[in-house]
Amino acid sequence: MKLIDTHSHIYADDFKEDIEDIISNCRKVNIEKILLPNIDSESIPKMNQLVERFPDMCVPMMGLHPTSVKENYRDELETCKAWLAKEEYCAIGEIGMDLYWDKTFLKEQQIVFDIQINWALEKNLPIVIHARDSFHEIFEVLETYRNTNLKGVFHSFTGNIEQANQAIDLGFLLGINGIVTFKNAGLDKTIKALDLSCLILETDAPYLAPVPKRGKRNESSYVIHVANKLAEIYQINLDEVARITSANAEKLFNI
Repeated sequence: MKLIDTHSHIYADDFKEDIEDIISNCRKVNIEKILLPNIDSESIPKMNQLVERFPDMCVPMMGLHPTSVKENYRDELETCKAWLAKEEYCAIGEIGMDLYWDKTFLKEQQIVFDIQINWALEKNLPIVIHARDSFHEIFEVLETYRNTNLKGVFHSFTGNIEQANQAIDLGFLLGINGIVTFKNAGLDKTIKALDLSCLILETDAPYLAPVPKRGKRNESSYVIHVANKLAEIYQINLDEVARITSANAEKLFNI
């Protein structure tokens, strides 16, 4: 059995004291790869250092997170673009739109999202979408790329069945994390209506720790609890969940 955590921020300062233990815990539950989404120019050095330290396991992405889109977004994009030109990345991410906290930079988020989609098309890379209170706006953008080879994943998917089917129809996978284990989230009912071939596993560590670790700092090894929940939902064994979701991730990210 092998598992892949397709979205984890274990390069964050939350893990600087025990990163060796974090990686060791992953190996114990057969996690073979951890995909690292970028946030902005400040996160790049930390991410690169972790990849250099654990090159067999950690795989980086490059992109500008929507909550980091401010007045200086063009400078931030130039930094990301420069790194894309000189290093290998498995995806453009994490990108998208976030209208939960602040709508001040809505227009700029749209511009930045569109620019980064074009990077993905130029480099034939998938995109990793952050969508918070912004499904409608994101789908509006994606529809304009329907007849291209754009592909990717809706990270930390929390939408309804209609939004899930719309994403899948556009050629996207859904990233499922600890939210699926939350009693009142309802995500388990949504994904039960979907085929497992549409899903990949993630943690979004250090956030959204799954039951039975809810309320604690999340870590990549906890993706095993997400996998166990999917085995329960689909009434199949854990090995089958691992096989299908890992194959989905390997194909999408070319890892």
